[in-house]
Amino acid sequence: MIRATRILRREHLSGGEIVDRVVLDSGERHRRRVAMRGAGGLGFLLDLPEAAVLEDGDALVLEDGRLVWVEAAPERLLEIRAASDHALKRLIWHIGNRHIPAEIGAEAFWIADDHVLADMVRGLGGTAEPVERPFRPEGGAYSGGHAHAHGHDHPHGRHHHHHADG
Repeated sequence: MIRATRILRREHLSGGEIVDRVVLDSGERHRRRVAMRGAGGLGFLLDLPEAAVLEDGDALVLEDGRLVWVEAAPERLLEIRAASDHALKRLIWHIGNRHIPAEIGAEAFWIADDHVLADMVRGLGGTAEPVERPFRPEGGAYSGGHAHAHGHDHPHGRHHHHHADG
């Protein structure tokens, strides 16, 4: 099986033969080593030296120099907004305090669709509307620039470790 051994970031993509594309959600875009099949049927092994986040518009470089385009799949998310900048910052703090992956924009932020968190946001005066779009969560401060998603809340004082998949 042919291997993809490196990532060509979208800003450096200037030519090359794109032979297929993979459409991946945010969890599937954090990988090191996994068998993949492109939308056009090309099977290959992603075999990176370390786990990395594949961004929308990047390309995977196959051993023979051909490229496989990476596309971020739309996901069901909550778009969270507030009446003021201060109120939005408060909502971001409450979500962050629950260790929930979030994508932060200037006027809104996005998290995975969760009715309990939607109710909490609304109870704090914000809006939480379901949307479908690619999810690009922030990387953690200690994550070396990559993010990982997990969908559970952590009681205060309880610590655990996450292991990168792949």
